Amino acid sequence: MKDFPSCFGENAVQVADSSSSNASKTAQNLVICVYQCRIRGRSCLITITWSKSLMGQGLSVGIDDASNQCLCKVDVKPWVFSRRKGSKSLEANSCKIDVYWDLSSARFGAGPEPLEGFYVGVVVDRQMVLLLGDLRKEAFKKSSAIPLPGNAVFVAKKEHVFGKKLFGNKAVFCDNGQVHDLVIECDTSSSSDPCLVIRIDSKTVMQVKRLKWKFRGNHTILVDGLAVEVFWDVYNWLFGASSLGNAVFMFRTCLSEEKMWASQNLSDANVLQWSFSQRFPESKSQGLGFSHVLYAWKNE
Repeated sequence: MKDFPSCFGENAVQVADSSSSNASKTAQNLVICVYQCRIRGRSCLITITWSKSLMGQGLSVGIDDASNQCLCKVDVKPWVFSRRKGSKSLEANSCKIDVYWDLSSARFGAGPEPLEGFYVGVVVDRQMVLLLGDLRKEAFKKSSAIPLPGNAVFVAKKEHVFGKKLFGNKAVFCDNGQVHDLVIECDTSSSSDPCLVIRIDSKTVMQVKRLKWKFRGNHTILVDGLAVEVFWDVYNWLFGASSLGNAVFMFRTCLSEEKMWASQNLSDANVLQWSFSQRFPESKSQGLGFSHVLYAWKNE
């Protein structure tokens, strides 16, 4: 197996502050999605952040260029004190960017990300660059924008899961991919030699024994006919100062360039800079694909 610290930098152990209960509570209600698109011929990343607090649901939309320079950002505060629908216009690099949202009828599950009954749209020069949600007709009617087919590609997602020894989640492994039931199982409290098991749709796809010796590593599995590389770092679970520490898992699908969106210019370092406190070195930034990052917090 490859050395996991080489992917995260020298201080890979410090992925998160496991001793902070405030960090845990904040993380529980945060989902970040990243989309690759082109704006006026330039490669850009659109970051959608869903949050949840005692004040209500929140939404943030940020757009960065290929050099990671922020072009614009829109924050929709928790809607106890703000409207559940609206729009905002911005100017960036001599182009007009409009963000439209309507979550007045949105239905949510346990997390901060809406399931249905909503839309979030990013319009550039009257072209719909990114459209999320099922209320597509309403979004086009409100924005008067024209469709821009095949522009936005879902490239990365970061979220947090909580449990004692089972950590369940819905996951996709490529843009517009099938939704799978993902379960991570690891009992570190009752076993002197814990084992890490990962199941997809109830099928065991990976098992790591002698985990205290293999607390970091990577392994390749096959999902939907695609090779998915799984990275794990469970140091905090086994050796952290607090039993409430978090482990981190990344599921990375590398596709051939022919299968990706034409002329896409995206490196894993650009995608994952928001995902971990340490960035992947450039030598690890080869390949194109989708990355799903999970922080698994023990709540026992």
